[in-house]
Amino acid sequence: MQDFDARTPTSAHETALECLRTGVEAVLPERVVRDSVSLDGDALSIADSTYDLSAYDRILVVGGGKAGDGVADALETVLGDRIDAGAVVTPNPGDGDRIERLPGDHPVPSARGVESTRRLVDLVSDLDERTLVLVAVTGGASAVLPAPADGISLSDLRTTTDQLLESGAEIHDLNAVRKHLSTLKGGGLARLASPATVVGLVLSDVVGNDLGVIASGPTAPDETTYDDALDVLDRFDLDVPKSVRTRLARGSAGDFPETPKPGDSAFDTVDNHILADTFTALDAARRVASDRGYQPLILSSRVRGEAREAAKTHVAVAEEALATGNPLDTPAVILSGGECTVTVRGDGSGGPNLEFCLAAAPELPDDVVLASIDSDGLDGGTDVAGAIVDASSVATREVHTALAANDALPVLEDANALIETGPTGTNVNDLRVLVVGSSE
Repeated sequence: MQDFDARTPTSAHETALECLRTGVEAVLPERVVRDSVSLDGDALSIADSTYDLSAYDRILVVGGGKAGDGVADALETVLGDRIDAGAVVTPNPGDGDRIERLPGDHPVPSARGVESTRRLVDLVSDLDERTLVLVAVTGGASAVLPAPADGISLSDLRTTTDQLLESGAEIHDLNAVRKHLSTLKGGGLARLASPATVVGLVLSDVVGNDLGVIASGPTAPDETTYDDALDVLDRFDLDVPKSVRTRLARGSAGDFPETPKPGDSAFDTVDNHILADTFTALDAARRVASDRGYQPLILSSRVRGEAREAAKTHVAVAEEALATGNPLDTPAVILSGGECTVTVRGDGSGGPNLEFCLAAAPELPDDVVLASIDSDGLDGGTDVAGAIVDASSVATREVHTALAANDALPVLEDANALIETGPTGTNVNDLRVLVVGSSE
């Protein structure tokens, strides 16, 4: 993982940054798999389940996402040459001994991602009961593993994804559409691999850990329908390509099969294990705060909604702690996670965490430091993780102008408030830290 690079003029800034760093390190796939997966003879233990490898003739590893490369590395360490083949698709593929590492792109699917996904699909097609398929299901896989349905071009898929991202749609709505434009999402991988035993190793970047939403649920039943996907297009008034609306309408009419639902036989031999999530990171950050003499509180790991609105709520919590000692006495560190969104109205540069920090900064009380990052190291379409701010970071007038144009990045860059990490190799959503008061 890259170092966390940020300006930390006070101990409060240092504490905020160390909480974030430790939180990200706690959910690095190598650590998560090492703690959750082990091999003793033929007994492969994954979380609280054990699989007898003598029952299988072949072991395959497939999957992808931002943490896919790390999961593959860790599985090669555990299983070695017992892995017969594999293909994992990630934005920054490394090298593997037994598992191919193939390129894909995020947040908008690419031609190379389509080509890489074809290799994965080939591996999981025409399997039998004596095959064990280990699937790395990690955040970002929805985009890096595109498998457009018949009649949907990559260009149409990209256009639709762009519009959904810019609309402010939350991940559940986004995935309801993507699942019905793909052959792999929404349980499609499980359907392709059946009757093989399929085991999902899941690093969740979804609020509430809904298996049907993480990476668009390739190994999980899909409770959404073609009608739900059409409803999303209508609610957000999206002008998608004709082929997209036509396929969804024909699917609604019964011309195409639905994604596999709960109770489908494709899931009779499927297990999914959530190995890490946002709370895993927040819990590690909480221990850092306590060790540094702060009262720690995990406010929620499920914060969502517009970033600039969520920022106001977090400022209010800090104000309350300083004024009344509620929800806890100061000095305190208040932590939260989740996934905020931005409704794009301007053409500036930014992301949810940058907007969160920019909106909060002029409202922060003195003696409060706020930091917020995307755990993957890339906030929105930027190449920075997020920002760290206090009451003196930016002027109110600058904030209003920048927010109107969705142009948080240059303002926070001028304020020397950015946090840069590079791609971290994991993804469990956004992490936020409020340091309230001094422990000195």
